[in-house]
Amino acid sequence: MTGSWATFGADLHLDLSAAVRGGRGLRAALTEALREAARSGRLAPGTRLPSSRTFAADLGIARNTVAEAYGELVAEGWLTARQGSGTRVAERARPRRAAGAVPVRRPARRRGPAYSLVPGSPDLGGFPRAAWLAAARRAVTDAPNDAFGYGVDVRGRVELREALAGYLARARGVYADPDRIVLCSGFSDGLTLIGRMLRARRVREVAVEGYSLDIHRELLTRTGLRTRPLWVDGAGARTPDLGGLGPRTGAVLLTPAHQFPTGAALTPERRTAAVDWARTTGGVILEDDYDGEFRYDRQSVGALQGLDPDRVVYFGTASKSLAPGLRMGWMVVPPDLMEEVLAVKGRVDRSSSALDQLTLAEFIISGAYDRHVRGMRLRYRRRRDQLVAAVAGKVPVSGIAAGLHAVLDLPAGTERALVRAAAWQDLQLEGLVRYRHPDSAMPPREALVVGYGTPSDSTWTPTLAALTAALP
Repeated sequence: MTGSWATFGADLHLDLSAAVRGGRGLRAALTEALREAARSGRLAPGTRLPSSRTFAADLGIARNTVAEAYGELVAEGWLTARQGSGTRVAERARPRRAAGAVPVRRPARRRGPAYSLVPGSPDLGGFPRAAWLAAARRAVTDAPNDAFGYGVDVRGRVELREALAGYLARARGVYADPDRIVLCSGFSDGLTLIGRMLRARRVREVAVEGYSLDIHRELLTRTGLRTRPLWVDGAGARTPDLGGLGPRTGAVLLTPAHQFPTGAALTPERRTAAVDWARTTGGVILEDDYDGEFRYDRQSVGALQGLDPDRVVYFGTASKSLAPGLRMGWMVVPPDLMEEVLAVKGRVDRSSSALDQLTLAEFIISGAYDRHVRGMRLRYRRRRDQLVAAVAGKVPVSGIAAGLHAVLDLPAGTERALVRAAAWQDLQLEGLVRYRHPDSAMPPREALVVGYGTPSDSTWTPTLAALTAALP
């Protein structure tokens, strides 16, 4: 046996040197070490062990020694050996409880609702696994060596920034030079970076839509900014009211293409009002284009950023179009803000991996991204049509035909009761009140925010049935 400590135990971290020095044979030492690892639970049940040939080579001992040790432990029941499955730790091999020890009773895991229409997620089963894997193979094959390093450009890989610049200009009407794109690990990450940049600029307040995601408001608050609510109605946020918020408000966060959660689209007049406010005051518009690719009744309206690329920070992600688990987002930053944004990002860089960035670049360039978006657009449109048909005569549906959620308007005083009724149908729903800014002066509006993109194809039909059963 070789004397190097590095060979003892390979990846199993077994040290046989003490047993050998004590005069025990190699086979006995190896057998006892493996037995103790299985007994203590350090080698979990089901763990596959190296082949006898590989393990012997790693340990620097004879293959027969390993084979005999394996055979003895199989006979004792600590290991199992099956053709094609290799040698594994037996399922019965559990850590031994000390004598007299009182077993710890773990609380039963609470089962969640069987169905969910909570908005914010796409159908995860629709992720294009085969196409993504093909793009990943091409990306890794063609990747330059520096892609496997730490990375020096805090903006992210230039390959993805170039691919995004072309796609955003073509599909969303965004003016996006690759040098002005900053990659981040999702919208929340990007918003936090911009919040810190604004705070460093001595901005004190950010206007937000009166109905919006509380987590986004909280992220801004954590960076030291106060949020001021804007009234939201059927034409989107009342951006003409921005001028009345005062000089402390230095930015506004908007969802122009499809207001979340009310489903309204910001009208051309209100888009213009937002840009006029930014030009007059030096303020910054933060545009969250979270589902801009998914419009069903007409061609998607272009991004607000196209009206004035020097006053708008444009945010996009792959969370709705592909999957939130990719942790992939991007910002198109005005030239005057780029140096400050990069300074903040350089201190807390949390970009996604370089290989994932290269894969997404290949996915876009090859046309696979467009094909996937078109396919999901058809799927979500069918679901929305089915939702509207199912609730017809029960409750009205408001908002434009777009995105992955719809709003079901309710009579006053019924929202909370309907959320409870849905729970009796094993269905998780959220009411509109959950998204209302606590300082908003808007009169309360009662509605259900239905995320029809969330269920898988296999659960969509029973989920829709549970919803209709809960409605009066």
